[in-house]
Amino acid sequence: MTSPSEQHALPAVDTHTVSALRELIAAKNPQFTALSDSIWDVPELNYEEIRSAALHEAVLKQEGFRLTTGIAGMPTALLGEFGSGKPVIALLGEYDALPGLSQQAGIAEPCPIDAGGNGHGCGHNLLGTAALQAATAVKDYLQQHQLPGTVRFYGCPAEEGGSSKGFMVKEGVFDDVDIAICWHPATFTGVNSPDSLACNELNFYFKGRASHAASSPHLGRSALDAVELMNVGVNYMREHMPSSARVHYAITDSGGHAPNVVQANATVRYLVRARQLPELHQLVKRVKKIAQGAALMTETEVSWEVISGDANLLGNAPLEQRMHEHLLALGPIQFDDADRAFAAKFQTAMSAEDIANSYARFGVKPKAGESLHEGIYPLYSPDDSFIGSTDVGTVSWVVPTVQIRAATYAIGTPAHSWQLVAQGKAPAAHKGTAYAAEAMASLTVDLLQNPAQAKAELAEKLSVTPFENPIPDGVVPPIPQV
Repeated sequence: MTSPSEQHALPAVDTHTVSALRELIAAKNPQFTALSDSIWDVPELNYEEIRSAALHEAVLKQEGFRLTTGIAGMPTALLGEFGSGKPVIALLGEYDALPGLSQQAGIAEPCPIDAGGNGHGCGHNLLGTAALQAATAVKDYLQQHQLPGTVRFYGCPAEEGGSSKGFMVKEGVFDDVDIAICWHPATFTGVNSPDSLACNELNFYFKGRASHAASSPHLGRSALDAVELMNVGVNYMREHMPSSARVHYAITDSGGHAPNVVQANATVRYLVRARQLPELHQLVKRVKKIAQGAALMTETEVSWEVISGDANLLGNAPLEQRMHEHLLALGPIQFDDADRAFAAKFQTAMSAEDIANSYARFGVKPKAGESLHEGIYPLYSPDDSFIGSTDVGTVSWVVPTVQIRAATYAIGTPAHSWQLVAQGKAPAAHKGTAYAAEAMASLTVDLLQNPAQAKAELAEKLSVTPFENPIPDGVVPPIPQV
């Protein structure tokens, strides 16, 4: 008698299909390298990715995808689709940049193109490109072999704090999707461990009463005092919350620049993070109570507004194990001496702690003199303490989702840094991007034939912990008004 896992075991990865997809991707590498570099050249922030979205749209039209723009009410969100019928497999792309990270390409010292300007400090110029290249290769493969099934490319704006995928989930754009696949540029290659922090970003608005700070201070009620007391209260709460939780804040409106006026209005933005959605909801409630206490102490009024929110990543073992098998079938990324020398040059701009942190994050044993990772790290990295938040997490609660990392930068490159921006057009980055496309395309073609195991695992997890979107009803994407 066989066990359930043996009954549903998938066959070995078809190396002929892997090779065929690799050839399809290689044939179009120049086109997608140009796309990646073009997006790097026009770094745009959350919900402002007009040119970046247009570049993706042009490729989708050229490649014969059915194109839908402005999905979920977001002007820079888009959907390209090819094929028909089930299963439907989604490849998720991103293309937003970060503020204050303008940097010239290939220069291993701070050298902004535009002082204070934007830069692709998280590699999203590569991220969207590889997802679209993978979708194109799958489309070409389906055409060649006359196979059923649907492949989709989702162009997702505003991952950096904008939570666009969470808003897409609320609008139901993933409701008929069977599996979602994505990747992220990194310093090491392997299947992403499904660890991230659920989060909510909120504005707290305090309203008091202005008065002359010297002649009639007793008549004033300081909104800025309320903000400061709230921050003190949250700082005291840190001792009494889970050690994995995180709470950050920034005063976005201090009430003015005149110290002789009691500040009538002040705003503080909070980012609250927790390992699991239920834990997040409880922690946000506590932060709100502290805000109410600060208002009570200062005789001010407080209101709040949720800006965005992400669920934690929900792992899917069948997908993660199958993706790992595909990475092993592909083998590691092939870098050359020029790539290694280029990366080594950038390591001189990093600290020993940066480099050690890279190894620790992915559970890889340090290797002296190594500038680029040319292996595949073990499935389920043993160190999950270096984690942030991503709106991919919200998708993973409604669609079985898997994500990989692919080496595109020198080991030690800090995320959200000028060093990362400067490496975004290097040959090593392009090689890692093509490799990610190969891995995602290979898994997609495989899973077009058997997505059932992944869906069963998700259903089982949701039966224990039902999904509650961290973006409440009534909240809309913070799209800038043109």
